[in-house]
Amino acid sequence: MRSGTPLFVALVVCLASGAALAQYSKSAGQNAPAAVATEAYVDQRGQQQYRQVLRKAEADRYGNAAGNQHDLAVDGAFDGQTVAVLHLYTAEAFDFSLPKAALAEKGFSVYRWVNRPPAPEELEAKLKKACQLWIISGDQRLLSDAHLAVIKRFFDSGKGVYIWGDNEPYYADANAVAQALLGVEMRGNLMGDKVVGLQKDKGTTGLLRNHLLTTGLEFLYEGITIATLQPNQALTPLIYGSEGNQVAAFYDRNGKRAILDGGFTRLYVKWDTAGTGRYVKNAAAWLVNVERFGESVVASELRQGSPKRPQ
Repeated sequence: MRSGTPLFVALVVCLASGAALAQYSKSAGQNAPAAVATEAYVDQRGQQQYRQVLRKAEADRYGNAAGNQHDLAVDGAFDGQTVAVLHLYTAEAFDFSLPKAALAEKGFSVYRWVNRPPAPEELEAKLKKACQLWIISGDQRLLSDAHLAVIKRFFDSGKGVYIWGDNEPYYADANAVAQALLGVEMRGNLMGDKVVGLQKDKGTTGLLRNHLLTTGLEFLYEGITIATLQPNQALTPLIYGSEGNQVAAFYDRNGKRAILDGGFTRLYVKWDTAGTGRYVKNAAAWLVNVERFGESVVASELRQGSPKRPQ
């Protein structure tokens, strides 16, 4: 095994020692997870023997580890949890069916408002039943200051927020929310439509290495035309696009989590290209914020004292 083995072993020990982490797979935090394999060898007496070894997991056709067992969360980990979606851009047959199906594998249900947001009072009431909110922006601002206040209270309570924009001008509400929560915005329009790998150096094209969000991902489709996040010290860069622009970043401070992303076409265009389904599942699993809320947001069968689901 290469130098990633110690991290893999440390993660296994960590995951085995804490019931609050039972929702995470043994691959959590590894871009190129290891898998146990059996190999034959000849011992000192010339006899054939067998031993178990760690090898890089089998890859899919795009180079990412194959199989749901290499997602961040085990299947069904979040049964009973709801992802609320303000789906304000629905052109080009973007019906959210592909992300919805992926999220269902981890137990999430999806509640959407399509094309227009509800009244702020309804939004606040419905969000009480949600573990996170995703905002998919259009080219006109539809969220009022009252909506932004509701979203900020939700965020400040520790619930996750995913803010999706795309190329100019499809980030009107994304920027309104991002400014209200994080003091940042996205701008511009760059052609993407490429698969990016892992970063070789900090700030270069590719994915952040060895983070929960990029579990099982060595390659990811960046989206077609994409916006660029503006520099902000509160955010950690997550994806740099093929043009060297910052496509996605995350906030993880003071018990609060958010992701800001300038490439929402990834959710419905070339879905079967590298890594999109896994990335969506990882993002939702991370935004649940189990590290803050503990077992209350995890499927009952994964809680302490319950029979554990195979991983």
